[in-house]
Amino acid sequence: MSKIKLTEEQIEQYSHADVAYLILEAKGKKETIQDLFKEVIELMKLPSDYFESKIGDFFGLLSTDKRFIMLEKGFWDLRDNHSHKIVIEEEEEDEDLSDIEVDDVPEEEDTNDEEINYDDEKIEDDEEEDDLKDLVVLDESEDENELM
Repeated sequence: MSKIKLTEEQIEQYSHADVAYLILEAKGKKETIQDLFKEVIELMKLPSDYFESKIGDFFGLLSTDKRFIMLEKGFWDLRDNHSHKIVIEEEEEDEDLSDIEVDDVPEEEDTNDEEINYDDEKIEDDEEEDDLKDLVVLDESEDENELM
């Protein structure tokens, strides 16, 4: 088991995740969630039946704590032990476009001789007259009751 010793004050102040962090940090290697939680229970001097009733809560706690990472086959470890190194390669400089002359740029080919003008198409709306049939325009000085 762990060589970590917690004072009574630390036991009261630390969360299960804090104790799990200390255990993984001291060991320097990954552990299954079951073994890790058993060590947390032992260090925090909790009853043995605590394991069965709270293992699900412990899993949820580690899952949401960004200090931990779940690995393959149910193992957990500290995220710091598995950080990825990102290498940023410098891109080659693009050609200087100011050296290109206008004559070097190919002209666009005109593949369509006819222009399409959508304004020329007439949209027939047979219901236009019917829509305006019930329209009533009120003048500000007129009263609505006079029209009815």
